[in-house]
Amino acid sequence: MGTHSHTTHNFNEQFEFSGKAKTWSLIAIVIGIVAIAYGFLIDSSEHHSERTFASLLLMGYYFTCVCAAGAFFLALQFVAQAGWSAGLLRIPQAFAKVLPIAAVILILIIVAGLFSHNLYHHWNHEGLTDKNHENYDPLIAGKASFLNVPFFLLRQVIFLSIYSTFAILLTKYSNAEDQVGGLSNYNKSVKVAIIFLVIFGFTQPIWSFDTIMSIEAHWFSTMFGWYNFAALWVSGLSAMTLTIILLKKAGYLGWVNQNHLHDLGKFIFAFSIFWTYVWFSQFILIWYANIPEETVYFFKRWEPEYKLWFWLNIVINFLSPVLILMTRDAKRQTNTLMFVCILLLCGHWLDYYMMIMPGSMGSHPDFGITEIGIAIGFVGMFTFLMLTKLASKPLVAQNHPLLEESLHHQI
Repeated sequence: MGTHSHTTHNFNEQFEFSGKAKTWSLIAIVIGIVAIAYGFLIDSSEHHSERTFASLLLMGYYFTCVCAAGAFFLALQFVAQAGWSAGLLRIPQAFAKVLPIAAVILILIIVAGLFSHNLYHHWNHEGLTDKNHENYDPLIAGKASFLNVPFFLLRQVIFLSIYSTFAILLTKYSNAEDQVGGLSNYNKSVKVAIIFLVIFGFTQPIWSFDTIMSIEAHWFSTMFGWYNFAALWVSGLSAMTLTIILLKKAGYLGWVNQNHLHDLGKFIFAFSIFWTYVWFSQFILIWYANIPEETVYFFKRWEPEYKLWFWLNIVINFLSPVLILMTRDAKRQTNTLMFVCILLLCGHWLDYYMMIMPGSMGSHPDFGITEIGIAIGFVGMFTFLMLTKLASKPLVAQNHPLLEESLHHQI
């Protein structure tokens, strides 16, 4: 049993968002804006608009997924009635608070891409459903009742609104718990979390089908939703763990110890393996079946333009975390865990790149100012918004009924 007591730490401690963190996040946002302008106005490549929209979709989706992972983490802890995490819930709460903003940005990107025909042109193109048109595609026509602009946008708005509403409720009840204590708000959180997990579990695959898989509307995989969930969860866990480590290095979160980091490291380790399991299952089933309309997805990704990234994806997102975090000690070493988190955040950027670019850009991929700049801009925006939300409340949920368990957590 640990020696911490409720009086050991200052539970009114608040993060102060200022100095270098704020300055660099604002600089990163400016870099992102410049990169977007460069992509649309200055880039001389033939497909510069498609390339810019694809990069915006990649980062808009990634941004939203990481924020949704914060809400999912909160819900999971409440449903499991987990005590170990009670002392670090403010971090996923800050992620969840940004989710409504991320959702609006993603919807704006999708709307702009749809109406400019730079996104989803595989199904949103003139004449694809008209038998008398030269562009008629019977397969797309068969999916038109589902893949049409009004219904597509309606699903995006409904799903993201639901996720955002539950994220707000989970943070609202925690804030109310700080004020009044007792179990009333905790019990409300548990009930809301149960409903959210059921809804999220059923709708998240559909959301990923819409947002990412429909870029290549001729292809379909029932495993794609869970593959995206695994990427969402691992990247979200990595972002939360990295945030906790950096806060500790800055002198905050004194009540979070190696045991908490060890548990987070185990989650990252385990779900990196789960991501690989789904990745390999989807790949091997399609490769073994050798059905032309299925294999076209991986055929594109084995072209010379993508083959290096194809294999690097599995190396970064599977081999690296498994080999580095295999031992108990590795999960308890702050710098090692921080390195793996950064590596996986970059790795899942590559993962989303491989999901989006072959379908949207075909054999004309580019990697340069546009992709790097937009990525930096979204990282800066996420950092600025998340840390602003984090600074608005004390860094611990003081009246959480399981806080003592978290303070004495030892494994």
